[in-house]
Amino acid sequence: MDYITANQAAKKWSISQRRVQVLCAEGRIPGVFKLGETWALPAGVEKPEDKRRKDECKNGKI
Repeated sequence: MDYITANQAAKKWSISQRRVQVLCAEGRIPGVFKLGETWALPAGVEKPEDKRRKDECKNGKI
């Protein structure tokens, strides 16, 4: 299986490297593990949904 770093995932998903590290630490990305100080993510993993943002359409606000 191929793996990518948090930095590579950040560029792929257009988010910060720190945000990817937080997602890994929270267990929000399946199949990740840490190699020393570096997170290793499966190459084909999808970006998890951002639970920090609320969908305004669901709340009736547009």
